[in-house]
Amino acid sequence: MSEWFEWSGLSSLPVEQIALVAAIAMIVLLLMGFPMMVPLMVGALILLLAGFSNLDPSVLVQQMIGGVEQSVLVAVPMFILAADIMIKGNTADRLLDLVAKFFSHLRGGVPVTTAISCTLFGAVSGSTQATVVAMGRPLKPRLQEAGYSERFSIALIINASDIALLIPPSIGMIIYGVVSGTSVGDLFIAGIGPGIMILGLFALYCYGLSVWKKIPVQAPASWPERLTAVRRAVLALGFPVIIIGGIYTGTFSPTEAASMSVAYALMLEMLVYREVRVRDLPSIALSTGLITAVVFILVAAGMAFSWIISYAQIPGLLLGDVITMAADHPYRVLALIAVAYFIGCMFVDPIVVILVLTPIFSPAIAAAGLDPVHVGTIIVLQAAIGSATPPFGCDIFTAVAIFRRPYLEVIRGTPPFVFILLLSTVLLIVFPQIALFLPSLMR
Repeated sequence: MSEWFEWSGLSSLPVEQIALVAAIAMIVLLLMGFPMMVPLMVGALILLLAGFSNLDPSVLVQQMIGGVEQSVLVAVPMFILAADIMIKGNTADRLLDLVAKFFSHLRGGVPVTTAISCTLFGAVSGSTQATVVAMGRPLKPRLQEAGYSERFSIALIINASDIALLIPPSIGMIIYGVVSGTSVGDLFIAGIGPGIMILGLFALYCYGLSVWKKIPVQAPASWPERLTAVRRAVLALGFPVIIIGGIYTGTFSPTEAASMSVAYALMLEMLVYREVRVRDLPSIALSTGLITAVVFILVAAGMAFSWIISYAQIPGLLLGDVITMAADHPYRVLALIAVAYFIGCMFVDPIVVILVLTPIFSPAIAAAGLDPVHVGTIIVLQAAIGSATPPFGCDIFTAVAIFRRPYLEVIRGTPPFVFILLLSTVLLIVFPQIALFLPSLMR
């Protein structure tokens, strides 16, 4: 293969021109419909064989294996499995009923209940798509019965579910931690503050909309009903206690917390709630295996691509001026990072964007002296925004499937929520303690 590159004359080009050819080839493959791991590997091979023919191609295989053998990645399938068990069971309904009994009677209570419920389930599952699936079906009818439009209801569910990428357990945080070498435990704790901030902003917007639209309030639940809801959901609330409390106190590592969440999910859904049977486990395991395989293949391909672009010094070629100004203008660096990840996540899977862009920006982050935990929360927030932003946000297509509504109808109500999320990005850049306060207590 390297001989072909020499014959074509590609090997004689400067490395930046070879990188441009690789980028064009990747875009063409994406437009042709190839899965994302194919363009990543093709781009890596073009750079390696054309630009560094002296290197053995097996080095890419070594990077792929090294990328997925890190112990912290064991947490990914564990959290996915715990989420699949809970989706099959009754956890989502119990959490929804608990929040509804305490908040539905307030002005804007039904959409606020929706936002809180999605946040709680996100803190249990760690998956935006799982949250859309589990909470979307019961919540959308409730919102429409309360007088809210369909487009608002769908947009709220999609965007509130994206808080799951910030509130631990977060697969996005794990991937960023692996690529950047940042503590996943610190990232998990750092995501709590921004997640709560976004939930509060969503609640304010829902309240204001309810006042403007003059949506009537619902009758409050009685205290016996609330106590019953607490009793039914109290064990489900053990998930965030195990994950956040265990990591915060140092009792568990993120990987151990993931394993404990699976054990707790099995105990709860099979022995206590009895919603999951032994015969359900093979199908649950198959679902987890399929999702895990996709994630790990992406991680492996992304790590190989990240290594070759770092070896070729592409970050310095692309961001030389940015690295030079970084020490004097850290806020500009953060703004550039936010814009780059936001645009990338609008078009490509957030995991891929994190894998590809993080090594590119690493020199600028180091030159500016930025806290990698702070940067990680900003990056994962952009991944959350991208998950619900046209044209290719993954949660949009999940909503299209479960609500059976056309694509254009699903995205009509998203602009106000995207604006709120972008405002949250600005606040997080200007006030880093929103993310760093809780991790600072652990040090």
